[in-house]
Amino acid sequence: MLEADVVIVGAGAAGLSLAHRLSRRAPGAPRMSVVLVDAPPGPLRPPSRTWCFWEKGTGPYDAALSAAWRRLRVRTPDGRILQRDIAPLTYKMLRSDDFEDLVARELARGDAVHRLEAAVETVDGVADGAEVRARSGDGSALTVRARWVFDSRPLGSLPAARTTLLQHFHGWFVRTRRPVFDSDTVEFMDFRVPQPPGGLAFGYVLPTGSDRALVEYTEFSGAVLPRATYDTALRRYSEDVLGLRGFEVVATESGVIPMTDARFDRRSGPSVFRIGTAGGATRPSTGYTFSAIQRQTRAIAAALRAGRNPVPPPAHSARSRAMDAVLLRALDSGRVDGAAFFTRLFSRVPAERLLRFLDGGTRLHEDLALGLRTPVLPMLRSAVELSWLPRGWAEQPFSAEQPFAGGPFQDRDPGRP
Repeated sequence: MLEADVVIVGAGAAGLSLAHRLSRRAPGAPRMSVVLVDAPPGPLRPPSRTWCFWEKGTGPYDAALSAAWRRLRVRTPDGRILQRDIAPLTYKMLRSDDFEDLVARELARGDAVHRLEAAVETVDGVADGAEVRARSGDGSALTVRARWVFDSRPLGSLPAARTTLLQHFHGWFVRTRRPVFDSDTVEFMDFRVPQPPGGLAFGYVLPTGSDRALVEYTEFSGAVLPRATYDTALRRYSEDVLGLRGFEVVATESGVIPMTDARFDRRSGPSVFRIGTAGGATRPSTGYTFSAIQRQTRAIAAALRAGRNPVPPPAHSARSRAMDAVLLRALDSGRVDGAAFFTRLFSRVPAERLLRFLDGGTRLHEDLALGLRTPVLPMLRSAVELSWLPRGWAEQPFSAEQPFAGGPFQDRDPGRP
């Protein structure tokens, strides 16, 4: 049996971010032993995925970025262009493989974090801590006992909620024969695609050069689509809307992200905590996660170094979650047209303030001003409805086996079991 102060289960964005922070010993802080348990290579590991996020100035993962932009473009259903400079923010693209390589190199420089490859089977509370039982790649049993365990594995099913939508998408990494992309600008939400009944759809283009980009088709709705339907939608968007000809698809990625007002328990035992998506880091109305993970893991690391109980703080404020619940209800009920709603926000709210709102960084007076730029009566009706609407289970079970990747609001952390 191994013993440690901290065990981190899963080496996705949340697990690696926390391990990275704990590997850096603060002056005067006590030394902590950390074990990071990651699944062996194989089907338990998620595919490569893309995270996109915005932040002010430089960040700790800039060396691993695939691209960065200062301009975002939204296109209305009738083709009108809303282009915004988001200074002082920068929109950043980070591939999971590059992120993992960067963190792995930094962890290897020290001895604070010990990495294990094993499939975790159980996490159980014991006296003064918890035990993680796992099985290594050769089938041998492994047990690690720790004072604190942080579990980033995805949930097998979603908690009960009043509203649950899915953000599901499929993307192509394309290369063209000639320069066709504006490499300085992201097509953030392109509504020139057919809108599904009772949902929302848009195209999304991340140019990484004048002749290459990630092109995605995304829907907010209650159920995923057959794979062939995504390919058809992407083909139409690429050829008929973007006008691409003679392009090569060099890679693909797909994902399903829960958009729900469910309450996620951040504590599953006296010494066991959930982090990342499983700990409620995903923004309910957008799926935005990566920055919330950084806030969450920063607070955990600070609490551990100070000798406090390291229960993860809420990733999003109560006010943000309440506003998200209203928006989800308005979209799901059909009272609000999704394309018109987001077009209206981008046309009437300064881009930097809107991005701060999407990240939960606005103040009360800014949220109130933003709310007045939404369809007030439908939103109020949705808010009233939530007061008596019961919480129930999603009709479509959410499984950790579903693929994850990234898009404008799709920088999720599925974790690794």
